Amino acid sequence: MFCDACGASLQSDQRFCSRCGKPVAGQMLGYPPQSRVQEHIRFLGILWLALSAFNAVGGVVVFILANTLFVHLPEMGAPRASVSWLHPFLSFIGVLILVKAAAGFAAGWGLLHREPWARMLSIILGFLALLNIPFGTALGVYTLWVLLPSTSDAEYENEVRATAA
Repeated sequence: MFCDACGASLQSDQRFCSRCGKPVAGQMLGYPPQSRVQEHIRFLGILWLALSAFNAVGGVVVFILANTLFVHLPEMGAPRASVSWLHPFLSFIGVLILVKAAAGFAAGWGLLHREPWARMLSIILGFLALLNIPFGTALGVYTLWVLLPSTSDAEYENEVRATAA
């Protein structure tokens, strides 16, 4: 808390400013308290967008490799029976990674724009990201730390209402 005359720092039980001597009357000026969700929501949205960009690049690379290199492996001399399953399997994995990246982009965008559905989507993706070592695990833990506590639900709803107003 600070003196409204000179800006000096004040203690809560102080009756006079130690710098200028002005009496402290009633309410002292201070910084408004911020909630954990309010402090971290923008950074969390940016991190989801960044991780999703890396996932999208990885998904595109896997999908391209599955549909170029692994289609032509039998022509290069590999036995057909041993590599015939690689093309559909890697194509499926590439599509799954791209779907996960799209969901992460949606979560990041939703958090930045304070959409009501973004908190639940981010929590679900946070649990799934725990398996993606090391960056996904870090982002998953951070997401769950910010958005999972019961008080975070009310704080996020306040953020949504404040943005809508």
